[in-house]
Order: sequence, then C-alpha cells, then structure tokens
Amino acid sequence: MMMEALDGADLCFPRLNSSCKKPTQPHTEAMLIYVLLSTISLITVALNLLVIISIAHFRQLHTPTNLLLLSLAVSDLLVGFVLMPVEIIYIEACWFLGDILCTLYYVVDYVITSASVANMVLISADRYIAICDPLRYPTKVTKTKVQISVCLCWLCSVFYRILLLHDHLQQPGRSNSCFGECVVVINNTAGVVDLVFTFIIPITLIIVLYLRVFVVAVSQARAMRSHIAATQRSGTVTVKKMEMKAARALGIVVVVFLVCFCPYYFPALAGEDTSIDASSVAFELWLAHFNSCLNPVIYAFFYPWFRKCIKLILTLQILKPGSRDTKLL
Repeated sequence: MMMEALDGADLCFPRLNSSCKKPTQPHTEAMLIYVLLSTISLITVALNLLVIISIAHFRQLHTPTNLLLLSLAVSDLLVGFVLMPVEIIYIEACWFLGDILCTLYYVVDYVITSASVANMVLISADRYIAICDPLRYPTKVTKTKVQISVCLCWLCSVFYRILLLHDHLQQPGRSNSCFGECVVVINNTAGVVDLVFTFIIPITLIIVLYLRVFVVAVSQARAMRSHIAATQRSGTVTVKKMEMKAARALGIVVVVFLVCFCPYYFPALAGEDTSIDASSVAFELWLAHFNSCLNPVIYAFFYPWFRKCIKLILTLQILKPGSRDTKLL
C-alpha cells in the first residue's frame, strides 16, 4: 500500500493508468539549471527591451535599417519573455494545460523562431544594398518597403509553421505517449523541409550577402591607399583595421548562427524524426533560443548610438521633455 502511494506521488495524474511520471532532477543540478536558464531569459529580455525602447523612443533612429532591428528585437524579446519561462517552469513539472495548448505553444515557438531567422536575412539584404549599391539605397530601401517586408516576414512565418504542424493542429497530442507530457514529433520529411527553409537557405543567403559586403568593404578600404601619400604607414594600418572589422563581423554572424541552430537540425540531417519535449531541458532547443540573447549584441550593441541610448535609458534621461529629439548619430 505504501509503495502504491509512493508510486502515485511520482505520477502526473495518479488516478490514470496512462499517466506520465513527474520529471525529476537531482536538487543541486535542478537549482543550477534554474539559475542558468533564468539568467539567460532575463538577459535576453533586458537586452532586447533596450533595443526596442531605443529605436521606438528616439526619432533619429526611425530608419529603415533600424525598423528591421526593431522587428528582430521584438521576436527575440518574445523568445525570452514567453518561450524561455514556459520551458523553465516545466523543467520539473508535468504539462497540465492540455493537448491543444501544447500544440499552440509549439506553433508560437516555431513562428517566433522563424520570424527571428527571417529578420536576420532581411538585415543581411539591407546591409548588402547599403554597401554595394549606396547611391540607389534611399530609393530601393524605404520605410514603407521595409514595413511591408517585415509584415510579410511574420505572415509567412505563421502560414509556414501552421502548414508544417498541420497534422498536430488537426490531432493535438498525437505524439504524446502518456498524460502529462507535451511532445511534438516532426517526421523526417517535414524535418528536411524545415531544415532547408529555416536553416540551409537562410544561412546560405546570409553567407553570400555578407561575403559580398566583405569583398566590397575590403576593396573600398584598399582603394583608400591610393589617396594616401604622406602618411602611407598610417593609411595601411587604417585599411588593415577596416578589413579585420569587416571579416570579424562576417565571422561572428555566421559562426553564432551555425553554433546555435546546427544541433537542433542534427536529427533531420541524420534522417531521423525530430522530437521536442516541453518537460525536459533540451540542450539543442535552448541553444537555438540562446541565439535571441546574442542577436542584440551582434546587431545593435556595437553601434555607438546604441551605447549612448543605454546610458540615456538607464539614467532615465529619456523621461525628460524633448528627449525624443536627442542627437545620437
């Protein structure tokens, strides 16, 4: 009788024979996981919130490029504010919200992640046009065109993910083996499609566009040498710094994207189904979400205007009348 009571305490739904066991972790390990993941979530929210406030508040930052950064920051904020907390809560808890909410959670998860990746591609395209065709940039890239692109980016992410998870939306809980878990299994065919559209095509576009930007930036830097006569040595040093900066930017964007998303797509690459469980600490899922913590650092933090904005926000200078018109550039 005592053993039955203990067994019942370990179950999500003690009165159901098909109940899952409660996920358990050693206390010390669980505490370390909670602290680490909660810290990542808070940093993700804080950094992206700073980007959103900066771009939304200061009029000088209302440019097409920054609208793309704003959209990226919104998607990354949702990752830190919505997705990460749910995953933290269910580290040592059963899923009690039902099969429908489980499926909707994953739809939202995938939509936000897809939108974040699509925004990174749009930013790459924007920088490509700005560097490689600067004279026609103001006519090619306008606020209206960027707003339409961002809206299409989010709409396409929604339709694409609904299509990909169509079977799960028709039959919620189809991948669950017992009551109290929230699992979505994407078959290999859908996984390969997702691999192509959410990983291979985006990273290929990002690499091609940034390589073109890198080539043009280096050629422009080297062209400066012909205009330097008296200070030849100084000019060479300046050119080398510009080349290294361009190469570093390209390397950081590509390496971070690959490191964060590669592990998640290993099953699809290996010809296996992709299984995701909300009630487990999936390293590959958290690594993909960690990209949202790094994006504001990669795409905004290195801008001098962003560092000025942080200072104005943290010192509450933005509350002063006329702060919206502060000169930042």
